[in-house]
Amino acid sequence: MKHIPVLLGAVMDALGDIKDSHVIDATFGAGGYSREFLTAGAFVTAFDRDANVIDDANALDKEFPGRFEFINKPFSSMCELTEKFDAIVFDLGISSMQIDTPERGFSFRFDAPLDMRMSNTGPTVYDMFSVWSVSEITKILKSFGDVGPAAAIAKAIKQEMPRTTFELKNLIHNPKDIAPVFQSLRIAVNDELGEIERALKCVPNLLKPGGRCICVTFHSIEDRFVKSVFREWTTPVGDPRMPVMVSPGFELLRAKTPTSAELESNSRARSAHIRGVVKSY
Repeated sequence: MKHIPVLLGAVMDALGDIKDSHVIDATFGAGGYSREFLTAGAFVTAFDRDANVIDDANALDKEFPGRFEFINKPFSSMCELTEKFDAIVFDLGISSMQIDTPERGFSFRFDAPLDMRMSNTGPTVYDMFSVWSVSEITKILKSFGDVGPAAAIAKAIKQEMPRTTFELKNLIHNPKDIAPVFQSLRIAVNDELGEIERALKCVPNLLKPGGRCICVTFHSIEDRFVKSVFREWTTPVGDPRMPVMVSPGFELLRAKTPTSAELESNSRARSAHIRGVVKSY
């Protein structure tokens, strides 16, 4: 399936005029967001830990010389940057390219080794089955997928030690639990929530006054986390019963979901939300 950037129009609306602005594309993927930012006249610094996207990044660099920089690292590595930016955009979750590449092991539609690594480095999901205990797998399935029979599935995983996507799928009796189980293991092996937490901690220091942070989320776990962080940033500090409170450092933008037209053209947008804030200091 061709990768279609989700909520791209809404993201561009939230950013406003970005001509000559410096934007971080935290999740390069197939480069759809970066291309749109560059076409709008921005300078772009993009991150992605997946080495498979380097060729696409190099092609974009040639097309927009002097205005595009690609960093093949997890997006939490933006914390190493010292300059200030006009906007930071996160398109969280997994890309269509990763899902649709059978050998990556992300999808239960294909029989493939249980890999699920976004970076192609470090331990695979199968490797981690030897490391995680039954209780740890149970917690992963409950926390990251709200899987009902988490304990039973965790016990089956440790007993059978599935090596492939189909072997894992065949351990799950209720078809409704298959997608949440795969999602949970993917989030865990890639430390996705840890990545988000580390990166968002750096956003306030990376943004210029008036700068914007936009997050596109795809499942309730990451959406709840982003929503909580943004609420913290946009809440006045102090005791509301006292006459003096410190104004919040950010203003909240209105959250959006895909339009019916976008859902018709891109079914993977169905669970997406866009949340954003503007730095006010």
